[in-house]
Amino acid sequence: MFEAASLKHEVPKEAYEREAALLRAALLNAQYDLHLDGRFAVLVLIAGVEGAGKRETVHLLNEWMDPRHIRNTAFGPPSDEEAERPPHWRFWRALPPRGRIGIFFGAWHTEPIVQRVLGRLGGGAFAQATDDIQRLETMLCDEGVLLLKYWFHLSKPQQRKRLAALEKDPRTRWRVGAKEWSYFKRYDRFVEVCEPFVRQTSTARAPWIVVPAADPAYRALTVGRHLLAALRERLDDRRGAAAAPDRTPPLPAPADRVNVISALQLEQPMTRAEYERALEKWQGRLALAARDPRFAQLSVVVVFEGNDGAGKGGAIRRVTGALEATQVDSIPVAAPTEEERAQPYLWRFWRHLPRRGRFALFDRSWYGRVLVERVEGLCAEADWARAYGEIGHFEQALVRHGSVLVKFWLAIDKDEQYRRFKQRETVEFKRFKITPEDWRNREKWDAYEAAVCDMVERCSTAEAPWTLVEANNKYFARIKVLKTLCKAVEAALERIGRR
Repeated sequence: MFEAASLKHEVPKEAYEREAALLRAALLNAQYDLHLDGRFAVLVLIAGVEGAGKRETVHLLNEWMDPRHIRNTAFGPPSDEEAERPPHWRFWRALPPRGRIGIFFGAWHTEPIVQRVLGRLGGGAFAQATDDIQRLETMLCDEGVLLLKYWFHLSKPQQRKRLAALEKDPRTRWRVGAKEWSYFKRYDRFVEVCEPFVRQTSTARAPWIVVPAADPAYRALTVGRHLLAALRERLDDRRGAAAAPDRTPPLPAPADRVNVISALQLEQPMTRAEYERALEKWQGRLALAARDPRFAQLSVVVVFEGNDGAGKGGAIRRVTGALEATQVDSIPVAAPTEEERAQPYLWRFWRHLPRRGRFALFDRSWYGRVLVERVEGLCAEADWARAYGEIGHFEQALVRHGSVLVKFWLAIDKDEQYRRFKQRETVEFKRFKITPEDWRNREKWDAYEAAVCDMVERCSTAEAPWTLVEANNKYFARIKVLKTLCKAVEAALERIGRR
């Protein structure tokens, strides 16, 4: 795959200077058009061999365009903060919003490739990392990101010559050290690992552009021309995603009225006295688990979803009541802000993932894509249909990283919801909890129930199951939440103890 890039390519100085001036003006105009258009973000990945001019290309793009509208991010080894989250967390945080350009100097591919070359990552783990990368890039493209990937290549003699020249020049010798020469000694192994990786992760929507990098002028024009062409093609296409017909096959409807929600016995007995005894027991056990020295190796993500009025807030307060305030973050999820709408929908959830030793409680969550956005028609059917797989991959990343993920659906029946809504209207300190939107959503009860059943069926896995909570009796629901969460944390602590 790298044969053509190893050939000698040169551009005469006069020709370069003439075209570079025109290219610079055209790129700047395209960048401003992108900023005004605001329909999509552009993410540029700069990758390839050491000494191939990657750093110079990043500087050149910032020189040719307006750096105020470019977000440059260089990724080295993960920091302590980054290492405490799943590997892709730091990349999600750095994504550019719509209307902007982001340049990643080294990205999600760098660490797996280096670790594989150095023998620290097995074939199976590398294949898993490659699959994760493909899924991430597919989702970004599906969310409208223009993903441009440039792989800078040098032949082995070209790399030796380039490193030697950098090392000889007093202005650049700091860029060549033991690491760069060590990588050069492994050149053949890098090619052996990188060639199939580049081929496998080069897709129709996000292909790798292999850039012959020996000649700076040729390298610069190759990247500049392609970046301009890609920008102009997307900017000039006014159809947008909505123009494409939605050909997603419909989900099957049940032949009867039986489903995972209708099968629940929503009326569960528990008196106030029983509740208070159980509350003290399970809050105490959760508090002890959160103070266990082993808990410093865990993070806990808890999802609360449910019918309007089902008691999510009350259940969350009973969980936080068992924990130190410094240990827990409660994240209420409402309609996305303008900042959040400028990013892929999972962005606002990735950014809130907790460090080790902490809880994150999501009052509603990423499941809004397959619930309210589906029912209210806020996204296309193709978008919410693909979200099941994207959510599964996201949750898999959390669990593989060692996070404890617990998901609750609090269910009440329609009569109980009506009773609680009317009570909220009459009780002064509860009036803020009821809005016209709640009454309007109630009219779509059957549509929401169908969406919930599809969500549970498609997103309840062995590693991240849904816990369905019978919530007509608030006492029973709160205890079931506490008990389930406590047992999940205790089981994770036991697994740590067995290592």
